Amino acid sequence: MVREFELPDVGEGLTEAEIVRWLVSVGDRVTEDQPVAEVETDKAVVEVPAPVNGTVREIRAEEGEMVPVGTVIVTFDVDGETAEETADDGREADAETGDAGTDPGPDPASDSDADAEPGSEADDGPPTDRRTFAAPSTRRLARELGVDLGAVAGSGAGGRITDGDVRAAAGAEGDATADDGSSETDGRETETGTETGSEEAPKPATRRIDDGEGFADAAGSEGHTAADDGGAVGPDPADRDRTLAAPATRRLADEAGIDVDSVPTDRREDGEALVTPAEIDAYAEAQKRAQAADAEAIAAETASPTPSESTAEESEGESEAESEGGERIPYRGIRRTIGERMERSKYTAPHVTHHDEADVTALVETRSRLRERAAERGSDLSYMPFVIKAVVAGLREYPILNSRLDEEREEIVLEDEYNVGVATATEAGLMVPVVEHADRKGLLEIADEMAELVAKARDRSIEREEMRGGTFSVTNFGAIGGEYATPIINYPETAILGTGSIAEKPRVLDGDVVARKVMTLSLSIDHRVIDGAEAARFTNAVIEYLENPELLLLE
Repeated sequence: MVREFELPDVGEGLTEAEIVRWLVSVGDRVTEDQPVAEVETDKAVVEVPAPVNGTVREIRAEEGEMVPVGTVIVTFDVDGETAEETADDGREADAETGDAGTDPGPDPASDSDADAEPGSEADDGPPTDRRTFAAPSTRRLARELGVDLGAVAGSGAGGRITDGDVRAAAGAEGDATADDGSSETDGRETETGTETGSEEAPKPATRRIDDGEGFADAAGSEGHTAADDGGAVGPDPADRDRTLAAPATRRLADEAGIDVDSVPTDRREDGEALVTPAEIDAYAEAQKRAQAADAEAIAAETASPTPSESTAEESEGESEAESEGGERIPYRGIRRTIGERMERSKYTAPHVTHHDEADVTALVETRSRLRERAAERGSDLSYMPFVIKAVVAGLREYPILNSRLDEEREEIVLEDEYNVGVATATEAGLMVPVVEHADRKGLLEIADEMAELVAKARDRSIEREEMRGGTFSVTNFGAIGGEYATPIINYPETAILGTGSIAEKPRVLDGDVVARKVMTLSLSIDHRVIDGAEAARFTNAVIEYLENPELLLLE
């Protein structure tokens, strides 16, 4: 049995994902739940497991390709299943990918005598080594034209053989429709708009033309149809009453504001039009280009430039085009999600940043003494666990900074948990894994958990749940030498604390100027919820704990 495996929805509301890396090759044996590919969603890189025990038959997506959910990315030869099971599973797969409640139509793999005409052989020709997928009407057409289906490569969905494939194999592209009188509709209304046997002359067929600007529709010349060119004749793309499409395809169309019955397609599934995600994307892109062209035409009519102005504009445009260069990096996946969240936060919450400094000389000494003991226990004790404990202590005193704004209910929610996000720089962009219940954990426990989360974020194996539920975030730009910054709030939180580098600075102590270890702090707040005075008081509380780390023993 050949099992087609579609890209699953590995995240909430996911519509597409990028194939990062294939973990198997054609011909490899796999077991059920064995990872076969790594895909990057808008959250993280996740592994996609094999659904069956078997052998990889075909890989249908390239590494680096963006693939819509529901698209077949790999096929498997399943162990221990017979040809009859293949037909049954094919029917189940068609029922699952079609609309709820629609008739899946005749069995595409059926070869029963009931489909054969009286006196004809039930076989389609000499046996072949591979299964063939074709509708009964297509099999009849193959028998009438003397075509061996086993030698025909199917161009339909899942490798299904269409009437056009049979006619092309028979070398009768031009006259097949007129001579044999057969049709996928078997006497019902034909694709040209007339009934079989009607004396009315058929209308010119509609053809799909790829003009380099998306798909357009054009009527064939008199006496000439798309079938004459060996192509499949498609229905009127704007007036279909019924269209087959997978649920993921329909969701993609809904998000693009497109009616699937209006999308041009040459594909057929048991006599019905079948629309794929690629055709949805092509149709949406063609609509965008058409709208842009209309807008440009209107603008040109209202403000036509003089010949000299036109020449200058053309020269300027050419020079700009010539100057375009440099490497282009795709803006998608995790990077696009980060950008969208940053944009939402910056343009939703009015940011105000409060800056201050802390004399952390005592903290440096304390951490130096404890670090060796922590290493003996297998922990790497950095400054961040001290900062997190100081932040939690400050949040307890000023809970307004441990909050979120419920805009729908017009309420400020004071969180009853202390889940601190730690901003982490990765190759894919900034991620924020969350240390949950930081108030219940000691310094070494926080250090170990944070190290594990940061490592998973950087190798992009972190789970979605490990980056959710944060109530306050911390970012350490001092790790790369930064001093001050204006960090963007991790929406829907209402505050984020940035820590700068620790450097020696002159300070007056007991009337003498001495060198002290100083850490800079940058606190960004959502000014809709938090006032500047509260931000300053919270920062002062954090500074007190950082300057006197023994106070953390009381927390």
